[in-house]
Amino acid sequence: MDKGLHFVFCVVTTMLLLRESSQTGTTRNDDAGTDLRGPEESLPTLTVTTILEDPYVMVRSAELEGYCIDLLKALATMLRFSYRVKVVGDGRYGAVASSGNWTGMIGEILRQEADIAVAPLTVTSAREEVVSFTTPFLQTGIGILLRKDTVSQEMSFFHFLAPFSKETWTGLLFAYVLTCFCLFLVARLSPCEWNEPKNEENHFTFLNSLWFGAGALALQGVTPRPKALSVRVIAAVWWLFTITLLAAYVANFTALLSSGSEQLPIQTFEDLVKQRKLEFGTLDGSSTFYFFKNSKNPIHQMIYEYMDKRRDRVLVKTYQEAVQRVMESNYAFIGESISQDLAAARHCHLIRAPEVIGARGFGIATTQASPWTKKLSIAVLKLRESGDLDYLRNKWWESSCLHKSSERWSPLQPQALGGLFLTLGIGLALGVIAAVLELSHKSRRAAGHAKKSCCSVFTEEMCTRLRIKENTRQSQETSGRANA
Repeated sequence: MDKGLHFVFCVVTTMLLLRESSQTGTTRNDDAGTDLRGPEESLPTLTVTTILEDPYVMVRSAELEGYCIDLLKALATMLRFSYRVKVVGDGRYGAVASSGNWTGMIGEILRQEADIAVAPLTVTSAREEVVSFTTPFLQTGIGILLRKDTVSQEMSFFHFLAPFSKETWTGLLFAYVLTCFCLFLVARLSPCEWNEPKNEENHFTFLNSLWFGAGALALQGVTPRPKALSVRVIAAVWWLFTITLLAAYVANFTALLSSGSEQLPIQTFEDLVKQRKLEFGTLDGSSTFYFFKNSKNPIHQMIYEYMDKRRDRVLVKTYQEAVQRVMESNYAFIGESISQDLAAARHCHLIRAPEVIGARGFGIATTQASPWTKKLSIAVLKLRESGDLDYLRNKWWESSCLHKSSERWSPLQPQALGGLFLTLGIGLALGVIAAVLELSHKSRRAAGHAKKSCCSVFTEEMCTRLRIKENTRQSQETSGRANA
């Protein structure tokens, strides 16, 4: 009996202990689950409106990706919030409609259909009056997107002068005249070119010197041939100068023909207004359209009047439509330069005109007095300081033909040939010094034979060689009188 009671007592005690252990384990598991779910449930959720535009927001495999999506993920991680992304219903950025209400993403924020807008949304004064913007995360401007074959023109009659700048051609002309003059001067001073000025004839007249320099430019040997060392020094350095110059000309002219940058007649917005071959327009209701509307610049006003009168024909609804129209018709698109750079990189037959106006930035729009405005601005600044924004820029703007669209040809400036002109100057100076030394050597020998001062003989020789034409005329006149 005692054994039976003891067995029952042990069984009851064991069951109670097991039950207590089971309840304790269940409580701990529930508490652990609460700790894990607590932070998830406490995160604020923001409704984010955006617009489909490559490469900011794109649909890939039923999911959104792009520059703005990566930026949004980085901001959510830094500020600890969750988000729900929705594409703007009317496909617009945001402008005041005829009814006075705002459209696009700005309208959705005002109607509290979204908390923030993360998109290529330009910060403007009109938008800043109704919503708040963060620090811009991308800087841009207004540019002109063109198709290369629609803006090409025939080369000018003097297109062969384009490889060198005007300053370079002026320097080349000056170097040619100076070298020919030095040839003429040194040939007269050097005794090796003519030993007896009164009886001999010097072949290096000024006209012959000009012809000799021109022959070197054409890589052709011409007469007269230099005999003296001083004249040969000048001839050699001039040949070196011309060979190097011709090589630079051929290389730059080849680059000019291949790049075709000089074949782009539309360099500025003024060029766009003056031409009649291309239609031009921008996004309907965009900040670019209102920039031209509010601008006091006469050229900008002409652009606005052109687009406003033909708005049904030249204004486009989406950026993709604009790029497609540029590629398929005689149409120039006016829009954000940073987006045009991407289009020119993705489509190598497109090009952006050099001029960019209206520097501006893309910002994140929030409701006015929203506590998220300052938080997001600080987060954007931190991302810029850490280099994350540059990383995203390089990631989504990378393209196989980016380097082709960024090539810019320019005429060769004198600074690029500075060393060549310096070498020519040193060679001319050495030639003149050598001629003076040759003449002084002869003068010393003549002074020794005639027992005169070396300086006086040197002066007489120099005067005789430099005034040979006058002496020749006098001798001819004397002989003529004697014959008469």
